[in-house]
Amino acid sequence: MTRPEASDKQRGTTRRDFLKSSAALATAVSGAQFIAKNAYAAGSDVLRVGMIGCGPRCTGAAAQALSADPGARLVAMCDILMNRIQDKRENLRKQKKDQVVVDDDHCFTGFDGYKHVIEASDVVLIANAAKFHPFHAMAALQAGKHVFVEKPHGTDPAGIKLLKRAVEVAKDKKLCLVSGLQSRYHTGYAETVQRIHDGAIGDVVSIEENFLRPPYQITQREPWMSELEWQCSTQYHFNWLSGDDVPQSLVHNLDRSSWVMRDTAPAKCHGLGGRSSMTDPIYGNVFDHHSVVYEYENGVRIYAFCRTTEGCYNISNSIILGTKGRASIMDCQIWGENAWRWGGGCDPYQIEHDTLFKGIRSGEPVNNGEYMARSTMMGIMGQISCYTGEEITWKQINKSDFAYAPKPEDCHDGMEPPVLPEASGSYPVYKPGFTRLLEG
Repeated sequence: MTRPEASDKQRGTTRRDFLKSSAALATAVSGAQFIAKNAYAAGSDVLRVGMIGCGPRCTGAAAQALSADPGARLVAMCDILMNRIQDKRENLRKQKKDQVVVDDDHCFTGFDGYKHVIEASDVVLIANAAKFHPFHAMAALQAGKHVFVEKPHGTDPAGIKLLKRAVEVAKDKKLCLVSGLQSRYHTGYAETVQRIHDGAIGDVVSIEENFLRPPYQITQREPWMSELEWQCSTQYHFNWLSGDDVPQSLVHNLDRSSWVMRDTAPAKCHGLGGRSSMTDPIYGNVFDHHSVVYEYENGVRIYAFCRTTEGCYNISNSIILGTKGRASIMDCQIWGENAWRWGGGCDPYQIEHDTLFKGIRSGEPVNNGEYMARSTMMGIMGQISCYTGEEITWKQINKSDFAYAPKPEDCHDGMEPPVLPEASGSYPVYKPGFTRLLEG
């Protein structure tokens, strides 16, 4: 999707242009020999990296991928907006000059840009609108490419079912599939959770999860943007693209809770949510506050809260309450009979990419699929409960085929977005007690 007045060069390339430029790309990557998947000699051969999405998170992931492996070369990028591709390419060149070899012919715009990135790459970094994460992950894995995919790993039950199939493709093809749920790669968090499992706070009684902050990544609308370009450029504020804040943000907390609960899922949940003050058009159609209570079969409850509102108290934490003490996972600390505090330091964002490239080089693929699917579905379950006001069971959400329209494969350049502003200029939101999503 591009601005109508943009030139061919500004828009990116056509499929024919892409094929014609493949030889030039091989020369650009330092004349390295492209070798078969899963046959990389440690530290000696080029791994071609491609970006699907050029927002801050995918740009950060690209920098971490290039830091993880001296043989990594960024070769292709795609995004809805060409100016964002160009800005992020320049940013990455300043950080990793010799490893960023993306020429203009390998900058792709539009909903089909992901296809060209996948074809050009050995390792695909996916951090665009979450709606497309399972769809693009499946496409990359089916093409035999290793994948890093940012959270959340889907926005609806249909997306998670696709993700689960993608996880099996990765296993069958012996490809890496690494999650952006970076808590699992934090050394201090892992030590804290292990101590909880070893009984340091006794039996877990309840968990409190908070992700409270101002509105996330506000993007001003440029005069030349179409409605579709505008919504895609500020995707965190439209639920058909992001899934809203429970799966988008609180998923990190829910992943930590599920980890503490020995990688199990709750039996049911009920949620409260709505939009109280962030109602201007720039905030799209997402809620600005959510509260979800998850209940396990053994009676343990997770009390989970997220909010994106200006001028309020902000905090992000995961507090575990037990019969012999309490623990803060994000502080890496335990209070009570077995008081303890971790004193180390680490960068889990970098570690997850170090792990990815080590798995590729060693031929021992990493697959984070199990917790990717479970934790994201917990977020989706809570979000739908907030939207509808209904209690949602784990069995019910996993049985459902609900998907936010349109389906990822049906999205195309120039289409009309599924939600449009009302006469006031603001966008309509779901109404708990009236909205029904899972029926049928």
